[in-house]
Amino acid sequence: MANTYFRFKHFTIDQAECAMKVCTDACVLGAAARLTTARRILDIGTGTGLLALMAAQRNPAALIDAVEIEPQAAAQATANVASSPWASRVQVRDGSLAEWATTAPPAYDHILCNPPFFRESLRSPSAARTTARHTAADTLTFAELAGFAAQFLTPAGQLSVLLPPPEMQHFERAAAQAGLFPQQRLVLSHRPGSKPLRHITHFNPQARPTEQELLAIHEADSEAYSAGFRDLLRDFYLAF
Repeated sequence: MANTYFRFKHFTIDQAECAMKVCTDACVLGAAARLTTARRILDIGTGTGLLALMAAQRNPAALIDAVEIEPQAAAQATANVASSPWASRVQVRDGSLAEWATTAPPAYDHILCNPPFFRESLRSPSAARTTARHTAADTLTFAELAGFAAQFLTPAGQLSVLLPPPEMQHFERAAAQAGLFPQQRLVLSHRPGSKPLRHITHFNPQARPTEQELLAIHEADSEAYSAGFRDLLRDFYLAF
């Protein structure tokens, strides 16, 4: 059973009411996205509020919106934000991305998303977990996510997305149709040379060759965290 909370250096994530718990790859997304110059940031499908709070810690000048469709998760994220040092700069929005689009939201310098995936896998018996993990027409499709980002990103803004490699291929096609193209890609794996677990890809309206970096979570021959992983998460993980 997953812990009901996850404690970071400067904030705590309570997650008992959320289908999707804090995970390593989401922490990497929150730490790796290029957020330091952004003034308006959006976290789509915020869940526990993790990415929104990581963004708030990394960028003390940013205002952050966090959209969450699942009511229990939205309530949990709201509580996590309220107990953090950045409650005045993070606003949790309870509802779908389509609903948020109708409110005339501001243009964002950076949009973060760890979207639903497992498009062809068996669905979980938990309805909340299914909503959190599966692409579905009544929640959030790749085309809808890419279309929203294309409409509401600033001209120099970026969309950062975390997906397994096969699903990222699907998303890149949807993004291209919306006019967004991969700029940088971080390939996350357990160990150097092992099968890639996730791609973290940053999109922008400018089409150009994609820069790629590799990050292994662990050293090649042990369970010790790699130097690159430690450096990336040093400001967040208590162990570092």
